[in-house]
Amino acid sequence: MQIGIVGLPNSTKTTIFNALTQSQEQTAATSSGKVEVHTAMVTVPDPRVDHLSEIYNPQKTTYARVQYNDVAGLRVGVGQEGALSGQLLNAVAQSDALLHVVRAFEDEHIPHPEGSIDAIRDLTALEFEFLISDLQIVERRLDRLEHDLSRKGSYGERQTDQKELDLLKRIKDSLEQEIPIRDLDLSEVEEKRLRGYQFLTAKPALIAISVGDTGSDNPDDYPAYQHNKSDLVCIHGALEMEISQLSQEDANIFLEEYGIDEPGLNRMIRLNYELLGLQSFFTVGEDEVRAWTIPIGANTIDAAGTIHSDLARGFIRAEVVNYHDFIKAGSLAEARKEGTVRLEGRNYLVQDGDILNIRFNV
Repeated sequence: MQIGIVGLPNSTKTTIFNALTQSQEQTAATSSGKVEVHTAMVTVPDPRVDHLSEIYNPQKTTYARVQYNDVAGLRVGVGQEGALSGQLLNAVAQSDALLHVVRAFEDEHIPHPEGSIDAIRDLTALEFEFLISDLQIVERRLDRLEHDLSRKGSYGERQTDQKELDLLKRIKDSLEQEIPIRDLDLSEVEEKRLRGYQFLTAKPALIAISVGDTGSDNPDDYPAYQHNKSDLVCIHGALEMEISQLSQEDANIFLEEYGIDEPGLNRMIRLNYELLGLQSFFTVGEDEVRAWTIPIGANTIDAAGTIHSDLARGFIRAEVVNYHDFIKAGSLAEARKEGTVRLEGRNYLVQDGDILNIRFNV
């Protein structure tokens, strides 16, 4: 999973990137046409993995991971000028979801490119650039499709091209009304047809309101962001970066002193999972305890293939127990006695927190 961190210059998105990834990058910039992108992998915090590791004491414990890409600050007008293209567009488009950082605090040492603080204005401005970028892609593709369909006679892809044309015309109408693609009621087939375009307004978006040191961290104190596949979180960027640089012991003391239940970054990662419709299942043993990421609605064959293609190819059955039933029983043997360990076939839909043991033969 890749998350692209975007925002206007001086929005503190690189500060949040540093907090998420325990990095010490300086503010990204675009110069001489070169796009700077900072990339880092982040371990997904999961107390269930911690607990399973304590029980099994394995040789190796492996958490799920997320890649964050900090894209150079995007200025207002970049889409309308056609500058949101090439390497810059690719840097954003390759992400599975966007983390859109919006600044909501004053700081005389960090000038705002627009001269004043207005979170909704900034959010709307950058999203408009994404709308323009998507619209330009749609219009270019429509020109090509209309040219191909204008030819007399039939050709192999005519029916497919006509369906794509009809869908893109619908999307064009919505974008011209400033409606992001994620707000459209698209069928599974239509979403699959659009996947290759990597439209920016189709991507799930987590809006991170950067509130400075003293701003409210209650999302209800800010205007609602009412779009599909979207959510809003408030973040104390500099404070979170400071916490991320501490040892785990010192970080726990810091959080306790300030009455913070968990780092805001943990909440941010969890929201990204929810927006992308992802969940975790586990494999356990003395050699390794590991968390795996799969989409909600995936079956045991999908889960087996995530572990290794051979397991999917030779799948026989999956031994399944949910994490909570396992913890309640205290061991796999006790869970079997209590009847919470089940044998499931290939069509079983894996649930978040399931512990799987794949039986296979190749």
